[in-house]
Amino acid sequence: MAAEPTSDTTASFEAVLRGLEGVVERLEGGDLSLEDSLAAFEEGIRLARLGTERLDAAERRVEELLADGTAQPLSDAAGAASPPAASADEKESTAP
Repeated sequence: MAAEPTSDTTASFEAVLRGLEGVVERLEGGDLSLEDSLAAFEEGIRLARLGTERLDAAERRVEELLADGTAQPLSDAAGAASPPAASADEKESTAP
């Protein structure tokens, strides 16, 4: 079974990931000839590079959003949040 075709310019990260999963399944199946295995491997490399490009683009976008000052990193937001409220058990153990 061939991996679904993906266009380098329009493939979503999820489509690339599905394509990679298909390549892995075919290679792990062990039923491919040497030539077919090499072709599947080449397709896997192409998809892996494409997936890396998609992730890099997403990371750049996140960095742009954080750099413009309208959003703050999750680690900063978590540190600024108030501590969680004590549970009922904790309140009982500290009551006089």
